[in-house]
Amino acid sequence: MLSALAMAFFLAAPARYAESVREGVSLWAANVLPAIFPFLFLASVFVATPLFSALSRLLSKPMKGVFRVSGEGGCVAVLAAVSGYPVGARAVAELAGRGLKKEERLRLACLVTTSGPAFLVGVVGSAMAKNSAAGWLLLLCHLLGVWTVSFFARFFAKKGAERTPLPPPVKSADGSALLSSVLAILCVGGSIALFHAFGQMAADLLPEGTPPYIAALLRGLLEMTTGCAYFAPLGTPAALAACAFFVTFGGACVLVQQAAFLRPAGVKFAPFAAIKLLQGGAAALYCLLFGTLLL
Repeated sequence: MLSALAMAFFLAAPARYAESVREGVSLWAANVLPAIFPFLFLASVFVATPLFSALSRLLSKPMKGVFRVSGEGGCVAVLAAVSGYPVGARAVAELAGRGLKKEERLRLACLVTTSGPAFLVGVVGSAMAKNSAAGWLLLLCHLLGVWTVSFFARFFAKKGAERTPLPPPVKSADGSALLSSVLAILCVGGSIALFHAFGQMAADLLPEGTPPYIAALLRGLLEMTTGCAYFAPLGTPAALAACAFFVTFGGACVLVQQAAFLRPAGVKFAPFAAIKLLQGGAAALYCLLFGTLLL
């Protein structure tokens, strides 16, 4: 039904929605590709190195105690926090291929699917809000929201589920890592372009005279960057809380990107999306509280 409706929109106004797709591609090329692609490649190489295994052993006890995930999962969480979407989801898929226990995959996926400072500070804070301090506040609240819900999720884990003695990493050619990274970033670009157009279609369905923030909320739920572009320049605690929710939940666009990596790893979409929704709400509450106190 929805696909038929989208096709009808494209046929009714091909020039309008083709332009929306071009805007999405430009958004990806200007902001996402340079910030994320190097991390995708380097993370793919790093996960298969002995250093990754060594750091995993160091993180094993603290990550088990706080989030009840393995040391490998903790290492990926750190990697994802400095890299951004979709590095964490892709790393979970790679660890699943190496034998990561099924009991840990959902909780780990929710812990490591995070945005990074390149987007939140560089794009949302500095470029959109013209205030890098707002970007750092968003990054803090984003991570706190993810970590808070992930901490409580540990109580639903089976005892011993975090113990995942993965086999030694298998050395792979750099060409293979590069190819898989290129395919991954193209998947990200395609989803951004499509959902940017879908957001325009959704906004066009609203009655004339609808307040602009309603359209921005709707578009942000579909593609987070578009929502942030409207709310971040406002600079109020409530506007930044909306940005924190968009980025942490991810919107339909980011959820689809992550599902492309997580579904082959056996992570079910419905519980994953529900937990991301809770994390988005927690991040928004943190941002509203801290923003009111600090801004």
